[in-house]
Amino acid sequence: MAEFPLFWLLHPACLALLGLMIGSFLNVVIHRLPIMLQRSWWADVQAQLADTESCQTIFGAQAPTRPSNLAAQALDKALQTLSPLDLAVPGSRCPRCGHALAWWENIPVISWLILRGRCKNCAAPISMRYPGVEIANAALFAAMGVRFGTEPVTLLWCLVGAVLLTAALIDWDTTLLPNGLTQPLLWLGLIAAAMGWTLPLSTALWGAVAGYLSLWSVTWLFKLATGKVGMGEGDFKLLAALGAWTGASMILPIVLAASLVGAVVGLGMKATGQLREGVYVPFGPFLAGGGLVVILAGPARVLGWMGWA
Repeated sequence: MAEFPLFWLLHPACLALLGLMIGSFLNVVIHRLPIMLQRSWWADVQAQLADTESCQTIFGAQAPTRPSNLAAQALDKALQTLSPLDLAVPGSRCPRCGHALAWWENIPVISWLILRGRCKNCAAPISMRYPGVEIANAALFAAMGVRFGTEPVTLLWCLVGAVLLTAALIDWDTTLLPNGLTQPLLWLGLIAAAMGWTLPLSTALWGAVAGYLSLWSVTWLFKLATGKVGMGEGDFKLLAALGAWTGASMILPIVLAASLVGAVVGLGMKATGQLREGVYVPFGPFLAGGGLVVILAGPARVLGWMGWA
């Protein structure tokens, strides 16, 4: 009887409900985190422009001291005019008219249906992606419940799924894979292994190493051969994080699945005119998708698919 509440709390249906609620927050992260990152980068630019000692060290007699100081002052003034922004402030609001959402306008999926996909104040359309993310996260949480059962560690796997979904959509929108997502996912995977909750620690560690070095080496060789950068470092970190959760033996299946789906999507976008010249399809969403397939299928089934069982 003591296990009865835990059983129901970790039942796939309850996890789906939890996923819906967390999915609403993921929408905030997907929208705001890239903006927060870019703000911090501009603040770094301002600080660097104002650092006359560093400028003198690098450029010597050619250091453009006066122009850089003027630019630093102008940029600092512009940064000061920006309103506060983080994952909690300001509260949810319409991006077009600034209408602050009431609590009943923030209920996952239901609010979107009640409002018929439009802002209550200005009638601006609300993207279907908002309820889509909530539903996708609910489905991921339920799938993790089915895959790992009513065990406390299932909540960790739900967190992994939420982070991968968030990272995939941010990368798709902006071609950025924030360290604030990939690095905690990597460290959490190693800590979970060290605590005996997932893989043996050595398996997780070598999975992280294999994940990072596999993409890093391919990108390095590609740059030597062509002089071009073929992949961002965020992809290395994401695959390293996936390796910490799945082990080195799952790195190749993840990369193969990601490459296959990525190639099909890229060709489809090019054929329909959605992929313009000079624009590339980010690899992160497909790595995240490949990772989720491997996690949900389980290593035994994946090795069977690869003919390695």
